[in-house]
Amino acid sequence: MNYLLLKFYLVSQKAANAFLFGLLHLKNRHLLVCDIGLFAITPLLALILRLDGVLSLNAYVTQLIIATILFLAVKLTLFWSLGFYRRYWRYASIEELTYIAMLVLAAVVIQSLLFDVVKYIPHFAIEKLPQSLPFLDGLLSFIFIGGLRFSVRCVERTSKKLALFNKNERVLVVGAGSAGVSLVQEMQRNPQLGFYPVAYIDDDPQKLNVHIRGIPVVGDRYHIPEFVKYLQIRKVIIAMPTVAGRVIREIVDICKANGIQTSTLPGIHEILNGQVRLDSVRDVRIEDLLRREPVQTDIESVYQFLQGKKVLITGSGGSIGSELCRQIFKCQPAEIILLGHGENSVFNIQQELEQLTQVLKHDSKAQPKIPLIYALIADIRFRSRLEHTFERFQPDVIFHAAAHKHVPLMELNPAEAITNNVLGTKNLLDMAKKYNVKHFVMISTDKAVNPTNVMGATKRVAEMLVLQAARETGKPYVAVRFGNVLGSRGSVVPTFTKQIAAGGPVTVTHPEICRYFMTIPEAVQLVLQAVVLGRSGEVLMLNMGEPVKIVDLAKELIRLSGYEVNKDIEIKFTGLRPGEKLFEELFIEGEEYEPTQHEKLLVVKNASRIIPNNMNVAIEALCKSADKNDATSIIFLLEQIVPGYRTKYLQNQLPLKVYASK
Repeated sequence: MNYLLLKFYLVSQKAANAFLFGLLHLKNRHLLVCDIGLFAITPLLALILRLDGVLSLNAYVTQLIIATILFLAVKLTLFWSLGFYRRYWRYASIEELTYIAMLVLAAVVIQSLLFDVVKYIPHFAIEKLPQSLPFLDGLLSFIFIGGLRFSVRCVERTSKKLALFNKNERVLVVGAGSAGVSLVQEMQRNPQLGFYPVAYIDDDPQKLNVHIRGIPVVGDRYHIPEFVKYLQIRKVIIAMPTVAGRVIREIVDICKANGIQTSTLPGIHEILNGQVRLDSVRDVRIEDLLRREPVQTDIESVYQFLQGKKVLITGSGGSIGSELCRQIFKCQPAEIILLGHGENSVFNIQQELEQLTQVLKHDSKAQPKIPLIYALIADIRFRSRLEHTFERFQPDVIFHAAAHKHVPLMELNPAEAITNNVLGTKNLLDMAKKYNVKHFVMISTDKAVNPTNVMGATKRVAEMLVLQAARETGKPYVAVRFGNVLGSRGSVVPTFTKQIAAGGPVTVTHPEICRYFMTIPEAVQLVLQAVVLGRSGEVLMLNMGEPVKIVDLAKELIRLSGYEVNKDIEIKFTGLRPGEKLFEELFIEGEEYEPTQHEKLLVVKNASRIIPNNMNVAIEALCKSADKNDATSIIFLLEQIVPGYRTKYLQNQLPLKVYASK
């Protein structure tokens, strides 16, 4: 559709609304005048209908005038006396329609009687007129006066839409697929929410000039600036939840270059139920710009695996733990046991799940199997507390997400890393073996691969403990590795956001530092997929895609916040921190990697064979060193247990000021 046609479409729509809006101010006295005019022509129209349009005015003019005056007098007298002109028609309903029908029927009966009587009165001979004229006149009168009154009701509703049209934001929807159409549909159903969709933008040439729900597809994303200007668009909404981050970045750059406000639907991993709603629309986030091609998850197999089971989630209040709780809840387990050390975070996820429970209880369409929610404040380092938990709940599946994960802090507090990441995992595994837990999944990290820091080394030891337990029990106890998670607590994005809000500078440790990133929902979906695919003694590794430079991440966040890099907000390089790598590694020497049924999951088939023979003795010594807060002994023992732990190598590569602070 070209500009002139689209403009004509919008102008004609406004003109039609304006005309109908004028009808809204009709009073009963105006309607009376309209009725007189209508009643004056209905006998003529009725006669034309009766004679199939063949009408000789000379033969019927006198009789028709007499009949018209007679019918007009009957209807006006009857309607006036019965209060027809004291009605308020803005809220006309089926009752008013029935009222009109009864009045017209009464008028037809009276007109028919008078029609027969008048035939015999001298000088009023109307015997040439058809006997059906009163009935046809009544039928036309019903159509005209009913239509006129109910048009006022129609205008009442239209005027509300017009008022919303005038004040609502004019929206350009990018994406004419199912998500975009669903979004437009909800905007049209709920105009009071403040959005008026004007047109679609879509790169598919086959959709160009097509109308979907009355809204035209006007061009591709490269035409956004001209259509925004020409159609006076105030907001652009990107409705493409499955598209890659590269496309989102390009659209955002186009909009920002032209000063256009941009919002988006979240990625498909965040819209887990597939429903697109207006309340899903939000500002563009860094997750959208880094979005990868959507991962296909076998949701049905995960649902069948978890349905009816008792599931224990450690670290349930954390970023990964809480998302695990949300997605597991949808699988209808029998029980969800929320275990965590931080009471506020556990309380928050408990309340969220309880609200979902209440919604399901009041939803007649909901399945009857609603999970029972239990919240436990406990520290996995204390065996007695875990003993009580396992004895009471007897879980079938454990998702172990509790861990200390801040690299620099764990470098300064190695004893704490040991007691939580190593001893805590050992305690959980001991309880799992004692109480015959069938499935155990530990959330690991890519920092466990050839670690250069205490946190990564302790997570690698925790992996070994899981693999050892799998070898001893023969049960599917597995570890899942993945990289940084966007938006998780302690990740770089919240830190950058706070620095930008404070006016900068944004601090990056090194211009070349890179990391692998995933969104929280995507990571958790793959973890759930891993629990279905994983077998005893395996380490599963998520395909993290391409690494992202942290400095590029900082630049994108600054631009998203509406600032210019190094003009409004400065980027400052501070040097690598203790234990920090420039590049994270994905493979450990000696491990054999194979693909799984899922394209985004790799499995380490020989993982359980890479375990020291004196593992139990080494772990006991490590925990004793942690009790004594002996950092030197801890580092030494980690080097003995974890092949590839390269603290000395890293120290030689660190800037002088960082090494000195260690």
